[in-house]
Amino acid sequence: MLAAKFSPAKATAGLAEKPHSSLLSELMNRPENVSTTLACSLAGEVVRRFGKVRLRVFGTSMLPSILPGDLISVQRAGLSGISSGEIVLYSREGRLFAHRVVGRAGSREDPRLITRGDRLSHNDPPVSSSELLGRVTSIECGDGRGHGRVRPAARLNTRQQMIVRILQTSDRAAYLYLRLVGHWRSSFSGRADCQA
Repeated sequence: MLAAKFSPAKATAGLAEKPHSSLLSELMNRPENVSTTLACSLAGEVVRRFGKVRLRVFGTSMLPSILPGDLISVQRAGLSGISSGEIVLYSREGRLFAHRVVGRAGSREDPRLITRGDRLSHNDPPVSSSELLGRVTSIECGDGRGHGRVRPAARLNTRQQMIVRILQTSDRAAYLYLRLVGHWRSSFSGRADCQA
């Protein structure tokens, strides 16, 4: 789950990892979460109105492609212009999600995207054109050292697939992976690019 802060140049948004249950919806309506919902709505409005926004990610659903603390740049895009393999940002129930497109659904009159977080084993409910905010065009590592353009990935490479399989097994594996990457980043300050 993401928490959100917003400024015109940058925004921090909470990205969700799993579909909402009624209990989670009740928790999201608590006073401390209202500001998160408002910030996510504001970030969505900025990308709709001005065509782009930058958000800091705090979720783990896109490991290993996007790490908590990474800064993503989002460019407004229509549903018809999105290809399989791209990472998109969409808004649902007052929250923002940045997940990879894995397919299409719906009809010719009502097309939809099927998305899934790289670390997740289940697809999200189909994304409509009214929910879609845009495509992720670049990722800046949370430590500020690397900045990379995002290219659509028809599929993850073999090394990434192995990492994803391990990360899907448990939250503990994800925690250990994040610790390892954090240590690696601090030890090797010459890192040029984030993984995408």
